Amino acid sequence: MSLGRGARHTARTLTGAALAAGAARGAYALLLARPPGGPAAWTRTNHRGEPVTLLEGPAAAAGAALAAALTPGLPGRARAGLVTAAAGAGAFGGFDDLAGSGGRRGFRGHLGALAHGEVTTGAVKLGGIGATGLAASALLGGSALDVTINAGLIAGGANLLNLFDLRPGRAIKVAALAGGLLAAAGRPQGTGDAATSAGPVQAGPVLAGPVLASPVPGATLAAIPLGAALALAGEDLGERAMLGDAGANALGAMLGAAAAASLPRPGRVAVLAGIVALTAASEKVSFTKVIRRTPPLHWLDMLGRRPGSAPAAGSAADSPAHPGGGPASPGPHQPVAPGTTASPP
Repeated sequence: MSLGRGARHTARTLTGAALAAGAARGAYALLLARPPGGPAAWTRTNHRGEPVTLLEGPAAAAGAALAAALTPGLPGRARAGLVTAAAGAGAFGGFDDLAGSGGRRGFRGHLGALAHGEVTTGAVKLGGIGATGLAASALLGGSALDVTINAGLIAGGANLLNLFDLRPGRAIKVAALAGGLLAAAGRPQGTGDAATSAGPVQAGPVLAGPVLASPVPGATLAAIPLGAALALAGEDLGERAMLGDAGANALGAMLGAAAAASLPRPGRVAVLAGIVALTAASEKVSFTKVIRRTPPLHWLDMLGRRPGSAPAAGSAADSPAHPGGGPASPGPHQPVAPGTTASPP
């Protein structure tokens, strides 16, 4: 990559992150001043018995989507894919935030209910985010195989980030780590300006490079959802607000779209395999227990958080039936409806 192209990519990365951060903070302030349906509709009680708002999630989703639409220099397909991923996943996640009861959790819970004729809000969200992933993937382009892989990345990323959204700041930290890995791996193939016009990289007769004809670094694409998330991290860690499904699903879907647009096919297949493995493990294993029992992960999980008491053994948040959130979890930090008792932190 030439020095000139590198400088342009860096400028786009910083611009996208700044636009997303500013838009998310602005949206959050606006939503706090005029919350749709009134403050009570967005208020939950956390594990400390304190009120927190779900408005962080819509603000993060809206800020990231707006930044994706406005960041200069992005290829049209990448822009459309990012905006669609944020808007669709955020909308279906928000629906589950407001209408879901949390009575059914995980893929088994929702699909089991559907098999018995019960359509849960989580099942609606699963279908909606699946359709969102397919639509965003189709906008990115590529072969039928690429569209299938990328749809899995986008929908799977949306669900996976939500699985980590059970404690203050945890999902944002996971998103930051994922974005850092994507920035390191998702670099345009080839060198010089010719790489932007030569089309996808060839591996024999099969297209194995990024699906975009003008590849964009993963850092540039990932910076947009991360800018929105980090701008609201103080609200999340301070337990004044939470991402909820709207925020976690939107940010996860955008990171999936960033991976889909910037990684060659082997890298995308490897990431998708990791998403599938972690999602399957979440049906049996409590991520919270694993993090608590692993000193480096526990240290990172507690970084920036308010001190709290240790969770009670056998709490609902740590049981295999509720390992890390699931598609219809009531949101991060184990929020519950006002007036009820939340599980411990």
